[in-house]
Parts: sequence; structure tokens; C-alpha cells
Amino acid sequence: MENDTKIVRMDLNAGKARQVTSELRAYWEALRMGRTVPARSDIDPRGIERALEYAFIIERVAPGMGRFRLAGMHLNDLMGMEVRGMPMTAMFEPAGRKKVAEATEACFTGPAIAELDLIADDGIGRPALKAKLLILPLKSDLGDINRALGCLVAEGESIGRTPRRFTVTDARITQVQQGKPTPAELPQPVRPELAGFAEDAPVFGHAPRKPRPAAPEMPAAPQMTTPEERRAMFRVVSNND
Repeated sequence: MENDTKIVRMDLNAGKARQVTSELRAYWEALRMGRTVPARSDIDPRGIERALEYAFIIERVAPGMGRFRLAGMHLNDLMGMEVRGMPMTAMFEPAGRKKVAEATEACFTGPAIAELDLIADDGIGRPALKAKLLILPLKSDLGDINRALGCLVAEGESIGRTPRRFTVTDARITQVQQGKPTPAELPQPVRPELAGFAEDAPVFGHAPRKPRPAAPEMPAAPQMTTPEERRAMFRVVSNND
């Protein structure tokens, strides 16, 4: 008797990349409190519990080179080994390491926020993977910007044979200015096809926004008068009135 049960294969971290990067960036932004960048000592793991698996902290050890000081299990799973102590470029193919080094250096020297879209080559035992990398600058205890908080989230059918290394398909650098927020895009809802369903999610339209009413005009300020004119405005009251 044939088994007609259909097996739905759920994608690895489907829709997770945008959610994690947005949450981590919002956490970093909240820590700034008007400063250019937060300090490394401000980072509390309890504030990023949902992102810890994908998060890392790197240290600038040379121009364009960041070394992992801490890294979540997702990064170790992608490489099939402990990545702490390794340069971040070790997770990339040689062709993609220059772009990663440039983005990392811009993060430290800008300071700037770096967002990179990544892809891993597929092959036998290695399903296609795409990923997002986010790098957020931090100050050390001495006040120089040589630390960074970040995350790397890969999405696909599975990790497959390790190590999995990436190339860069797109990079966005956002300069950080003191006292000015650098908000990220809001995370988008997970589409059913990303979770293994066949049909696309329906597209819903948005009602047009109503224009704001025009602000009422402020009354014109009274013109300045001379002392003589001001005295003429007063009436002298005598006892005969």
C-alpha cells in the first residue's frame, strides 16, 4: 500500500535573517542614547536573547580585518568548527574577502553600519544558502572604535557539508552621525513559500493616506511701538471720573 503522506520540508531559518538583523540593529540603536556609537560594556546578552545564536563580537586587529572574540552557535555550525579567534574573512570565499574587509574597515573608521547580502556556492551535499551579515561599531573601554557587534543569518534547505563559505552579492554602508538615528527597515512577514508551501501569499493593498490638514496660520506679531505711542494708549484716571 502506497503512502500518500506528503513531507513538507521547512527551510532553515526561513524569514529569520531580516527579523534578527532588524532586532539587533534596533537594540544597538537604543544603546546609543545620543552618542555616536555604544560601548562594548553596554552589551548585555539578556537584551539580545533571540539573536544570540546568530550574533558575534569582533575586534579590529588590522585594517580591514576583524577577529571573532565571541560567536553564536549558528556561525560554528556553518563552519563546522569553533570560529572564536578566527578572522571573519575565513567565512568567505577568496573572491568575496575584499568586499568584507572594505565593509569592516568602513564600520570601524566611519563609523558606519555595514549590511551585506551573501550567497554560498551549492554543490553535492551543499544546498543553496543565502545569508545576511550585519556589522555595528562599538567603542572599547579605552574609547576607540575597534569592536563591533553583528550577526550572520543563513537561510536555505539545510547547512549541508561544512565548511560553508560565502560571497557578497550586495553591500550597504550607512554613516553614523552623533545624535541622529539610523533606523533599519521593519522586518517583513514570512511568506508561505519561504516556509515550504507552494502558493504565494496574497498581496494586500494599502489604503491611501489622507493628507494632513494644513496647520493654522499663526497671528502676526504686534508691531513695536515707540514709548510716546505706548503712553498715549493709557488713560489717566482722576478722582473726578
